[in-house]
Amino acid sequence: MVEPLYAFGDFVLEPGRGLLQRNGKIVAVGSRGLALLQALLEAQGRVLSKAELMERGWPDTAVEESNLTVQIAGLRKALGTAPDGREWIATIPRMGYRLESAGAGAVPGVMPAKPTLAVLPFTNLDGSPDQDYFADGVVNDIIAALSRFKSFAVVARQSSSVYRQTTPDVRLVAKELGVSYLLEGSVRRAGNRLRLAARLVDGGSGIHLWAQSFDGEAGDLFDFQDRITESVATLVEPHVQTAEIARSRKERSGSLAAYDIYLRALAKISTESEKDNAEAYALLVKGLEAEPDNALLLSHAAWALEHRHTMGWPPLGHDDVGECAALARRGLEHAAGDPMVMAHCGVALLQTAKNYDWAVAVLQSAAEANPNNLMVVVRAGLAHLHCGNLDAALSHFYRANRLSPGDRGAHFSLCGIADVHMIRGEYAEAISWAARALASNPNFDPTLWVLIAANAHLDRMEEAHRHLRALKRLTPAVTIARIKAGQPAKDPTRIAALLEGLRKVGLEEA
Repeated sequence: MVEPLYAFGDFVLEPGRGLLQRNGKIVAVGSRGLALLQALLEAQGRVLSKAELMERGWPDTAVEESNLTVQIAGLRKALGTAPDGREWIATIPRMGYRLESAGAGAVPGVMPAKPTLAVLPFTNLDGSPDQDYFADGVVNDIIAALSRFKSFAVVARQSSSVYRQTTPDVRLVAKELGVSYLLEGSVRRAGNRLRLAARLVDGGSGIHLWAQSFDGEAGDLFDFQDRITESVATLVEPHVQTAEIARSRKERSGSLAAYDIYLRALAKISTESEKDNAEAYALLVKGLEAEPDNALLLSHAAWALEHRHTMGWPPLGHDDVGECAALARRGLEHAAGDPMVMAHCGVALLQTAKNYDWAVAVLQSAAEANPNNLMVVVRAGLAHLHCGNLDAALSHFYRANRLSPGDRGAHFSLCGIADVHMIRGEYAEAISWAARALASNPNFDPTLWVLIAANAHLDRMEEAHRHLRALKRLTPAVTIARIKAGQPAKDPTRIAALLEGLRKVGLEEA
């Protein structure tokens, strides 16, 4: 994988070579000092706690805090002072250290840091000590659950716990911690019931991006705590992603950095439009020219090609299937355990390469790594839909739909449920779920396939033809052969009823 470069002031840090240079001349800094400096640069102005820095400088090793003090002092001496006369590394009382590097970050063309989030101590509105324990437990569990996501970074609890018993301006807190987003909340008891409120806030503007309340019995704290953790972890990630897409469009619309290319491509892939899909793939290819081993770009390029193939859309190259499989394999090589990368690459192996056993193993591993990522859960359900147990497929789809009803991407789980009923010959149920999927996203071809075929099986030919006309408006070149080619064939009976229904309504064979 291409190692990043970090530039600040007159300095350039090359972690891969273990070098720090100033105006082209090597600065003498030891390996631990370089590791600490890289951690501070990656934080992009966020305060790092002493515990975080000691883990980076002495991983899995118990050392005295004085060792960190010595290394920081050595770094300060090597770096000298910043152009404005300040120390490059600032001590933040009770919190840790921060690199005072306005405008610092990666050199042009290197992927900027992903967004960061802090979970603040939840406020105990009634003052009961029992609720303090409960609120602290919820915060700890939420931090652990959110840390499974690789699309953003979560600051350690030690950094945010200093804001206990205070009500500062969230924008000031975000600035002090160097984070993009804050999750805050409160706990209140009403008789034998507890109410917990959680809010996701944009750190720059202070605007609430999402808020929800949760109610439970005071005597059933552990189950209530688990439910809150699961729900909050599931709902926060899509809202952060949506906010980052909007931020990239507004603040960095012309950026060629890999992270912005990924955000722009993701927004286009999500429209379920053939034209947008092609534009997304072109963006991702451009990003891969600069960073050929970037797992995020590889997996999304594989997703774009897989989706085209699955939908039966016109190919973009002479061998989309082969290229998709190659991208998926490279993505997995560099995935570093990222569940979302694994999920996209696993589906590409399932739908295009037809490497069923490997695909199922990858998708199951992704779901185990992060059971609160909606897309990962849906794609694990897809593995069972085509190659496994239909009850297990339904369980995954129902879980995704329960955790985030009506959310962006809900059509995936809703259509998955409709598919299971289609396979089982329960055509009225299939229509009911597919209609909900259509309401969530009218541009998803598989939803229309189910509506056409299920209505045809029930001899509702007028409805079947109405949906067929809608499908042909979206995909004029659609044929049964193209749909069949894009589906896994481990168990041909899984798609038999769908194809038969499409034939009954008169869809062209080839």
